[in-house]
Amino acid sequence: MNVSDLFVRCLENEGVRYVFGLPGEENLDLMDALSRSDQVKFVTVRHEQGAAFMANVYGRLSTFPGVCLATLGPGATNLITGVADAQLDRAPLVAITGQAGRDRIFKESHQFLDVMALFRPVTKWNARVELPETVPEIVRKGFRVARMEKPGATHIELPEDVAAAPVDAAPLPIRRTTYPVARPESITRATGLLRQAERPVVLAGNGVIRRQAADALAEFAERLQVPVLTTFMGKGALDYRNPLSLPAMGLHSPEASLGALAEADLVVAVGYDLIEWAPGIWNPDGRRAIIHVDSTAAELDRNYLPATEVVGEIGESLRALAKGFDHPVASWDWGRFRQPVARDDERAPNPSFPIHSEFLMHQLRQVLADEDIVISDVGVHKLWVATRFPAAQPNTVVIPNGLASMGLAVPGAVAAKLVHPDRKVVAVSGDGGFMMNSQELETAKRLGTAFVTVVLVDDHYGIIELNQKRRFGRTFGVDFQNPDFVAYAASFGLPAFAVESASDLQPTLRKALNLDVPSLVAVPVDNSQSPAALS
Repeated sequence: MNVSDLFVRCLENEGVRYVFGLPGEENLDLMDALSRSDQVKFVTVRHEQGAAFMANVYGRLSTFPGVCLATLGPGATNLITGVADAQLDRAPLVAITGQAGRDRIFKESHQFLDVMALFRPVTKWNARVELPETVPEIVRKGFRVARMEKPGATHIELPEDVAAAPVDAAPLPIRRTTYPVARPESITRATGLLRQAERPVVLAGNGVIRRQAADALAEFAERLQVPVLTTFMGKGALDYRNPLSLPAMGLHSPEASLGALAEADLVVAVGYDLIEWAPGIWNPDGRRAIIHVDSTAAELDRNYLPATEVVGEIGESLRALAKGFDHPVASWDWGRFRQPVARDDERAPNPSFPIHSEFLMHQLRQVLADEDIVISDVGVHKLWVATRFPAAQPNTVVIPNGLASMGLAVPGAVAAKLVHPDRKVVAVSGDGGFMMNSQELETAKRLGTAFVTVVLVDDHYGIIELNQKRRFGRTFGVDFQNPDFVAYAASFGLPAFAVESASDLQPTLRKALNLDVPSLVAVPVDNSQSPAALS
């Protein structure tokens, strides 16, 4: 057995089902070992960035680290954006890169870069395999660190000479990490603050979804009758139809409404991450009392100084807090902040053409079941999805909001279908973001991952255009020309449809969703009147 065989055995031990990547000369031995695995499927992608985005979304939806693989030099550098996105979106990911042999990594050499140094700022931990017998420890630590709160990316470098070396070792046993129960005194302090509050509100973040605490959040909110708003990445933590559910928040513009947060005197921040939405936006003067409920201690910020921290498993903490109440806390007039959203039981808003945001989100909600998944790319449409598309369940709306990388939606949809093959998946992309990783449509076709890519067409980098107009009254460098998207998809051998009227949108979406192959729907859009322009 060589190191590559052992490495693959360690991946199998971790429960890895897919490795997304590209082959290269420096990972030939590892690829050969993967070819003999009955458990791990190697998914050949068309660009390493696509591999990293697939691993990113796979980790976010499954809660187990997604794995991506590249060779040295340009292969490794192409991974970095997707790896960094996983790091800031708290998605568990393990990146594996090949490297030159140890006999030439100390000197100038063809394609050699210090990949360890490149990945260190965008990962939680990384290591090079120097000795064959260390593989089990390094792989086990890489996966363990990637999944521990707060989850993120790790990186393992495997030099080609080490990959081919003989070894006699076995994978380490896996011991799952458990999180402590919150201290009773912190529960008591938090309960006291809730009793004193006149206008309490819950701000639920991505941590609620990561720690699978949505049921506990609903129990807590309903027992205390406290309204809940979520961050963009926390969408679905509370069913939008729950009377206590308020719209998701996260716009960065000073003109954007803070909704109930504007009047709250106490914020129960549950699984909230400062990366999701800066506290300086929603608590600029620091006057609101904060209860921090999370599995890790609060990040320090002058606008986020919790009155108390309830640190432990989120679901257990929420249930412990709820036990302290046998009647609702102070009631206040927060109902007026339940602004209309695109609901499946309402008349379609503004059915004009080109399509407006509210109409698109309404029609999308009508054609999807509660458990179906929307993967958003980055652009103006991300704000449409975040503020206008109602989520009924956790992890049914994936929004990149940490690094906020364009180009995630198509590869992310591939991963979503691999995690949940029984659900319908829609990738919503602007025409700018779509073209950044559209080559992965070929990967989708080859894998048979049937999802719908909705491309919103306006021939602009829309979010930058909107911000330029707001700041300077003019635009620059945001215009481009698009291919014929229907013909483009057809060149991959995929069905595609062009929406030509508002009445055409819903039947076209339904037709595409009923196909058993990947498909594309091109939708002309009008961004000019979008409230999301206040981003």
